[in-house]
Amino acid sequence: MRKGPGVPFACLAVMAALAGAPVRAEPIADFYRGKSVNLIVSSAPGGGYDTLSRVVAKHLGRHIPGNPAVVIRNMPGAGGVVATNYLFNVASRDGLSIGQLQNTLPFEPIFGNREAIYESPRFNWLGSQSFETGLFITWRGAAAASIAEIQRRETSVGSPGRNSTPSFNTRLLASVLDMKLRLVVGYAGQNDAFLAMERGEVDAFPTFYSSLMSTRPNWIADSKINMIVQFGPEREPAISAVPFADDLVTNPEKKQLLRAAAAPLALGRPFAAPPEVPVDRVAALRQALADAFADPEYLADANGLNLPVNRPRTGAQLQAIIDEVWKMPEAGKERLRKLAND
Repeated sequence: MRKGPGVPFACLAVMAALAGAPVRAEPIADFYRGKSVNLIVSSAPGGGYDTLSRVVAKHLGRHIPGNPAVVIRNMPGAGGVVATNYLFNVASRDGLSIGQLQNTLPFEPIFGNREAIYESPRFNWLGSQSFETGLFITWRGAAAASIAEIQRRETSVGSPGRNSTPSFNTRLLASVLDMKLRLVVGYAGQNDAFLAMERGEVDAFPTFYSSLMSTRPNWIADSKINMIVQFGPEREPAISAVPFADDLVTNPEKKQLLRAAAAPLALGRPFAAPPEVPVDRVAALRQALADAFADPEYLADANGLNLPVNRPRTGAQLQAIIDEVWKMPEAGKERLRKLAND
């Protein structure tokens, strides 16, 4: 039977219609299979963030559908701002770029850092392996061994620089707890400040419980230090007898300031993806990170390096913490800026 001339025309019409229709979204596994995910680390090789990132990179790929490779890319500079700017403004928005950022970086624009060209609530926050508990300690030979004594007697505190995290936390505790603290800056880092305490050059240092346990695990057991106060999102159960700053502050403005200033500790060591990554890929990355954090092989590697990995936070939890600080009244943000830049 002879074919009529209308048949080829109808086929072409159908093909044209299909070509103009939206393309069906690739399944997650198909998208990631055979590709690499760039994990941008906001610090130099060899530090705590870098060490943790490399442990995560070793295990994360097998929990992402399609099992992509995960490749570390260190991008230090300006205290992590260089990497954060890159992740927000330059990195691909397809789910193949993620970053581990220092926990103060989401708040740098609020602190008035003009180099921080990003809006933290617009990142896709993926999760964190734990949160931090701050701990203010004095050497056992220091004259002041309690909050009440430090409120009466000036105590010297070692710190790398006036705009460093230890200086920020020192000013925070002085402000909300009326502690008489005098900064002594110029130490290269925590280890040098600890050595200065041992030599009697300074009396105190604001550290993190996890850092203390990974670098000076005997100090608590051997009663070499006085644990003055702990601060952060939650009380650390292992040192439950140490006063918790939240319990000591009753003034509403000071309590709000303490909560906002402790937000970096609540983030732990956060992972994020750029804005505008497809929703299904963000969900897959969040789930993959959560699964990696629960992976026995990952936990064995991390615990072997004394990394804090026991209290993971979801991406949604990180987003809520960041949103709360960014939505603070301007007066509260100004108090944060003063702590950061005084």
